Amino acid sequence: MSIPGLIAPTVRPAAVAPAGLRVIGLDLSITSTGVCRPNGSTFRIKTRQKDGPRRLTVIRDRLIAEVAEHRPDLAVIEDLPMNAGRMSLTNLKNMACLHGVVQSVLVDADVPWAYVNTKTLKSFACDNGGADKAEMAAAALLADGVEFVDDKGGDQADAWWLRAAGHDWCGAPLFAMPQAQRDYLSKGIWPAAFVQRHAMEAAA
Repeated sequence: MSIPGLIAPTVRPAAVAPAGLRVIGLDLSITSTGVCRPNGSTFRIKTRQKDGPRRLTVIRDRLIAEVAEHRPDLAVIEDLPMNAGRMSLTNLKNMACLHGVVQSVLVDADVPWAYVNTKTLKSFACDNGGADKAEMAAAALLADGVEFVDDKGGDQADAWWLRAAGHDWCGAPLFAMPQAQRDYLSKGIWPAAFVQRHAMEAAA
């Protein structure tokens, strides 16, 4: 499948991270949070509605373990949707609480984080801010030969692209991308001090 604007690079193992940079991608959802580890592997943290507020602790505890094991240098999180104001009050509260819980996990582990909104991420991946789940998955396959199992909601694909965005923005891209697509990442919210420090270390 061809994705407009995306150049197919030579496929290599996703586990190889340039310059030793470790980035974790997080597509947060109270029902199914997508996670991409620094080695490129992905999974979902699924919760049950009947567990109520304890769903937050399920996600928190799993992320505490993941961060402790993989020691990321940076987390890249999908920002709240642009239409958050149109979400139901319950969904909005759940998302706000989840983001707060995840930020506390990262603060405790001294991991800086960036925010990239959905439209920016899709533009980076597919040169199309309205790309659907299938197109995001196809773009990952074309970019690095990656396929996702049990990912009907696209949570793992989004998390994978968030990790890729972090590498790209820090000057340690995982694969070739057109500059026009890289430029979309300037719309993200990046921890400037971390990015500058990594750029200087990489150049040394």
